[in-house]
Amino acid sequence: MTALICGSVAFDTVMMFPGRFRDHILPDRIHMLNVAFLVPSLRRNFGGCAGNIAFNLRLLGGDGRIMATVGHDFGPYEAWLRASGISLDHIKRLDHEYTAQAYITTDLDDNQITAFHPGAMNFAHLNRVPANADIRMGVVAPDGRDAMLQHAEQFALAGIPFLFDPGQALPMYDGDELRQFIDAATWVAVNDYEASLLAERTQLTLEGIAGRVEALIVTRGAEGSRIYTGGLCHEIPAAKPARIADPTGCGDAYRAGLLYGLQRGLDWPTTGRIASLLGALKIEHHGSQNHRFSRDEFAQRYAQSFEGKLP
Repeated sequence: MTALICGSVAFDTVMMFPGRFRDHILPDRIHMLNVAFLVPSLRRNFGGCAGNIAFNLRLLGGDGRIMATVGHDFGPYEAWLRASGISLDHIKRLDHEYTAQAYITTDLDDNQITAFHPGAMNFAHLNRVPANADIRMGVVAPDGRDAMLQHAEQFALAGIPFLFDPGQALPMYDGDELRQFIDAATWVAVNDYEASLLAERTQLTLEGIAGRVEALIVTRGAEGSRIYTGGLCHEIPAAKPARIADPTGCGDAYRAGLLYGLQRGLDWPTTGRIASLLGALKIEHHGSQNHRFSRDEFAQRYAQSFEGKLP
């Protein structure tokens, strides 16, 4: 069962400042800020929500195709996706734009200063959900504003069930628009902060949102996650990572686990645990697409984490 994953594809440039921002930013001079940080450590990672979800779904053996717009600098990322066995059939290259890019500087207290250039992502609405392709489910993840609205509508018109994952794009929409997304979607996935914002803007309770979809998934970091479905709330425990290296992309990994469970027709408690473990495996590595595991390794970690056998 193929999933079409609509969302961003981006380069993440991550820099580590071996100090603390607070020691260099004077509160009484914040109105005329002019600072520079020496960053001896720099990593350039492949990222973006659609790229991350598709990569993680592929690791599990699921089938996900990215639908995104990229720029003239996409070459290295393209080679990476091809080597990872991910289809590029629905990726549109725009030669006059850069691929979306995030520049993230982190200090010793894990504070971050981020600049994001959307580039080609601004034109994601040029892509349309294909109604005649072998697509059985979809994802509307953070992307261009118009693209998310249009792709949700296109999935609904084509009768393709989809996961609405607003993420950092949630503040772009008002209550009416968010209710339209929810009513068109089959599943909704948010973190705990986004869940509060979604409830506030739509003036719906979490139970009210869950009543409009087949499932509402709320991730809660180290406290696990909750899956509201069929009038029940499944408490999903967090899988304990061997170490914490980098939380970037953990939410996308979790969502790939959800897709895998849906593609396999697994129950929600099992699906949630697979998603939880995938997020834990990602957090053990720097970057969003630098982790690897075999089926046997994943099954072993699943058994260790949840005292059960992976289906």
